Amino acid sequence: MTKLGEILAKKSVNKSMVARKTGLSKARINELTMNDTAKLRLDEMYLIALAIDSDPNEMMLRLCEDLRLKDTI
Repeated sequence: MTKLGEILAKKSVNKSMVARKTGLSKARINELTMNDTAKLRLDEMYLIALAIDSDPNEMMLRLCEDLRLKDTI
């Protein structure tokens, strides 16, 4: 399960409802929540955040919390 999948599960969100509200297909929602190699686009993240009544900024921070800049010397 991806971080997005964890967020939706924690909020007990129905993926079909998210698909209807965002206009994304159920297959795309499933891919984004189950496939770690799926790339979530910014517009998709924003629509999903709105659909589940979440702050898009907080969602972005949660989804990107493991990202770090590479060390440079």
